[in-house]
Amino acid sequence: MSTPGLSIALSRLTKVGSENFAIWVIQAPLTSAYLHEDCTWSDDLTQKWLAWQQMFSLQSELHLPIPEVGKPNLEMPALEVQGYSSRLMQDLGIALWQWLFNGSIQVSFAQSRGLALGQNQPLRLRLDIRDPNLIPLPWEIMQPEVGKQSVSLNQQLLFSRTTTDVDPLTPGAAREQLKILLVLGHNDAIAGEPMLELKLQDEAETLTRILAHPSALGLQSERRLSPPPQVDRLLKPTPAELIAALEVGDYNVFFYAGHGVPAPDGGLLFLGASETINGTELAQVLVRTRVTLAVFNACWGAQPDLAGSRAIARSSLAEVLIHHGVPAVLAMRDEIADREALSFIETLTEALAQRMPVDLAVAVARQHLLTLYKFNQPAWTLPILYMHPEFEGELLEPLDRGITELPTLQPDSLKGTQPVALLRSVEERSRVWPLRGGLMRVGRRQENDLVIPEQWVSQHHAEIICRETGFQPDSAKQYFLRDFSRYGTLVSGTGGWQRVHHQEIALYSGVQLKFGSLQGQALEFAIEMPN
Repeated sequence: MSTPGLSIALSRLTKVGSENFAIWVIQAPLTSAYLHEDCTWSDDLTQKWLAWQQMFSLQSELHLPIPEVGKPNLEMPALEVQGYSSRLMQDLGIALWQWLFNGSIQVSFAQSRGLALGQNQPLRLRLDIRDPNLIPLPWEIMQPEVGKQSVSLNQQLLFSRTTTDVDPLTPGAAREQLKILLVLGHNDAIAGEPMLELKLQDEAETLTRILAHPSALGLQSERRLSPPPQVDRLLKPTPAELIAALEVGDYNVFFYAGHGVPAPDGGLLFLGASETINGTELAQVLVRTRVTLAVFNACWGAQPDLAGSRAIARSSLAEVLIHHGVPAVLAMRDEIADREALSFIETLTEALAQRMPVDLAVAVARQHLLTLYKFNQPAWTLPILYMHPEFEGELLEPLDRGITELPTLQPDSLKGTQPVALLRSVEERSRVWPLRGGLMRVGRRQENDLVIPEQWVSQHHAEIICRETGFQPDSAKQYFLRDFSRYGTLVSGTGGWQRVHHQEIALYSGVQLKFGSLQGQALEFAIEMPN
């Protein structure tokens, strides 16, 4: 069963005023959860954010979420006050939660969370921040109230950032093994840039050991470990060497460690003393070679570049890669210490090797950072995860892939006596896909029972399921369509085509379906007696 997802967008209402924002639901498991709320950014929120930056950020310039508004007077308590940093972390987290989940958005969240709990599933919560000046804020620290977990630590919420302004996801199957390309960049200080001096030769050995043997921490999990990760290493490559390695290596994880700085085209990564590659250039090859997850142990990878006091839209490395169609990107919001980064990477790799979805693995690794470096330290807030809206987090093949519902009767007893449900091409009626075992999965991914390689079809688009209306072997059967997709499923009716989106509807023999778009191929659902 697909994980229920709630995606929320927020954008500035520039025609109303710089402090006015719209917040609305762009994806929800229930149609009643598609709600909208307008709200105002308060001076109190700005005050809390400025205080948070003074305490936790290493940047010299304080960021204002509303650049047009002057900086409020900031009066901080004495830093020696016991527990002040913890209260500061908690106060901003609660304030951000209350601002985002306000009014109808809170209703939408409660409905979606209730449905997920009813299905014994986590809720996949994604935030689409469409105003670049709100991107630097630490949305990952949001928490509903005192004593509750922050959103990015909660394994029942699976938090990430996303965007709908994105190229389609390139079809690619989940793998059985982690195949990692580890790239170690330039390790010398660069004139004019306040960057950390990294000992990348030593770090290369450490990272290779950690990535190749990720089970040292012994996470408690019922998930079976995949085969040991394959780790290939490049030290200070040229852009041509990097591209060549990606094109021949068939990697599903790209890992970069080294220097990085913000820049308008997705930041700059320093591969060598005079060799750089920007995010836009890197995105092309990562998408072409079907890398699923890109991880950056580089400062500022999740920070947008600035033009004066204004953030430049789609300028951070993480955003650029997602916009070009990379399924998942993990980058740092601020500078991170080497020991903190290594602790996070070790736990993350182990969680991925245990076949956890990417967003769950990040939550587990973030919890490990908090345990080591405490809630009132910024380490656990630094990793920022972006996920493509079509990506469901699967990096490795789940253990239950391919399990289908078993038929009530054995196949031999059904021959010639029971009707068969099927999908048939309307244009080529000889092309037929029978429903086997009471379940048919439809989507772009190769593991589906019916694979439709059209750009508007989601990876896991929909399911057709069979339910019996009684408990006897000869009870009547009913068929239903469950849609999980981004663009919905079109169903023919007396009034023309109707779109079904994140709903379940009954199917009747003779109804026609189009998955994702009216331009898609038409398929007929039929129930027939076998020949």
